[in-house]
Amino acid sequence: MPQAPFPITRHRRLRATLQLRNLVREHELSVNDLIWPIFVRDGQGIEEPVASMPGVVRRSVDKIVEAAREAANLGIPAICLFPYTDASLKTQACEEAWNPDNLSNRAIRAIRDAGIEIAIMTDIALDPYNINGHDGIVRDGVIVNDETVEALVKMALAQAEAGADILGPSDMMDGRIGAIRRALEAEGHQNVTIMSYAAKFASAFYGPFRDAVGASGALKGDKFTYQIDPANRLAALACVERDLSEGADMVMVKPGLPYLDMVREVKDRFGAPTFAYQVSGEYAMIEAAAANGWIAGDKVMLESLMSFRRAGCDGVLTYFAPRVARILNG
Repeated sequence: MPQAPFPITRHRRLRATLQLRNLVREHELSVNDLIWPIFVRDGQGIEEPVASMPGVVRRSVDKIVEAAREAANLGIPAICLFPYTDASLKTQACEEAWNPDNLSNRAIRAIRDAGIEIAIMTDIALDPYNINGHDGIVRDGVIVNDETVEALVKMALAQAEAGADILGPSDMMDGRIGAIRRALEAEGHQNVTIMSYAAKFASAFYGPFRDAVGASGALKGDKFTYQIDPANRLAALACVERDLSEGADMVMVKPGLPYLDMVREVKDRFGAPTFAYQVSGEYAMIEAAAANGWIAGDKVMLESLMSFRRAGCDGVLTYFAPRVARILNG
C-alpha cells in the first residue's frame, strides 16, 4: 500500500479557516470570567482619574452605584471594591476598617439599596486605613499577626453585615481565613464566600494600585515579612493548602501574568475555584505601550486574559473588564 505523502500530519489543516479554528478552540473567554476592581472615594458626583492607571478613576459612592449598574448591564458577574481613605482616618489601630459607615460599607449598602443584581466582592486588609501603609497593625516596627487577625475579623463581619457576597482577605496574615470563617458562621453569615488571596507575592507590580488607594506615600518599609517571596513556589502552595483547609471557598494568585505557572499548579493540585488578579502594574504597562503605538492594545488585552484561562483560571480580576465585556458582547 502506498504511503501518504509527507508530511502525514498537517496541523495547519485545523487552522485553515476561522470556522475550523473556532471548532477546535480549547479555551474560551467570556464576560462570566470577569471581576471588575473599582475604587471608591468620599464626596458626591466625583470621578477622579488615577494618574498611573490610564482610564481608571476613583468614584464617589453615587458613581460607584452607576458603575455597578453598568457592569450588571454588561453581564459582568462581580465587582470588587477598594477604598481611597482620607489621610485623617488613617491610624495605628486602623479602627476605620470596621466602621459600619466607612466608604466600602456605604458603597455596598448603596448598591444593595439600588437593587442591582451583581455580586459584590470586598478587600480585607488594613493598608487603606493604616497610618504606616501596611496590611497589618505595626508595633515597634513589626507587623503583628494575631492582633491584625482580630482586626480583620471585625472588618469581615462589618462587610458581611453591609451585604457583601465575597470577602477577599488580601493581607497574608497566618490564620486569618479560619478566624474569619468561624466568625461568619457564628454570626449567621454562612453563605458569605471567601476568596482568599492565598498566593500573594511581594511583587513590584503593585505600585499603581497603591497610588489608587492612597497607600504609597504612607508605606514605611516593604511587605516582604508577610507576602510571599517571588522566588518561592512551595511556600505559595503551602499557603493555598492552608487557606482551603481553613474554609476558603476560592483562592487567588496575585499578580497574574508573571505567575501563570502558579495558577496552573494551584488548579491542578487542588482543583478549587482559582482566580488571578491582573494587577495594576500589568494593566499600566499594556495601556502605556498601547498609548505609544508599540502594541495593539485591545488585542494584547484579550490575549493576556486568554492566557489566564489557558493556565487554569476560573476567573480574572481585571481593570479591563468593561472594555472586554463590550468587545465580547459585540
